[in-house]
Amino acid sequence: QVVESGGGLVQPGGSLRLSCAAYSFPLSLYYVAWYRQAPGTERKLVVGIQSGTLYSVKDRFTISRENGTKTVYLDINPVEVEDTAVYYCNAKLGHQRNFWGQGTQVTVSA
Repeated sequence: QVVESGGGLVQPGGSLRLSCAAYSFPLSLYYVAWYRQAPGTERKLVVGIQSGTLYSVKDRFTISRENGTKTVYLDINPVEVEDTAVYYCNAKLGHQRNFWGQGTQVTVSA
């Protein structure tokens, strides 16, 4: 199981960090990705990171992990109104291990 945290209300133009933590397995060995789902839409991939990689950047989104920790982060900078969604963490290892979190709500509004 993975657990997301860090969501909340943020103003446009600000920055936000979300965390994805694993408590029962070594997250560093997993491919980890952040997805998001806005109301009335399908869940979509935001950005992912392979095991052994410390960070990856896609547009305004940076996914990163620290060596020796069981946490992966998603930084959004700057945030935009269109980033409003529920953000989910997904951890995969091969075909047999696939974990989703419950999601954390991000609302971007002035």
